[in-house]
Amino acid sequence: MKNQITSEKLARPNGHFSQATAIEAKGRLLFISGMTAQTADGSIAGVGNIEVQTRQVCENLKAACEAAGGNLADICRVDVYVRNIQHFDIIHKVRREYFQEPVPASTMVEVAKMVKPDYLIEISAIAVIPD
Repeated sequence: MKNQITSEKLARPNGHFSQATAIEAKGRLLFISGMTAQTADGSIAGVGNIEVQTRQVCENLKAACEAAGGNLADICRVDVYVRNIQHFDIIHKVRREYFQEPVPASTMVEVAKMVKPDYLIEISAIAVIPD
């Protein structure tokens, strides 16, 4: 259902993401709001620790997909907002634990502030949940 698209006319990705992802549009589109390291009880996991926060964000994405009847493999695009772009390698190390090939298309940008000062990362996603 999901295919990773590559082109020799584009540079190889330097992280764990696709240049582009093609999806047959059979199923339901799931638009996941920006997920942070906030846990179900409202606390923030891993304050000051990007690896722990990234793992919590991925768990939150997983929970949202599962609530809609899907899983992380259904995610075709993520947008990643980070407080420190220097954390790129750590974030992608954790993403490799959660996203298998073909991996989603992705954008990552550094931002000055987030809703809460303890957030280090936020990820929004788009998934196609098969019927």
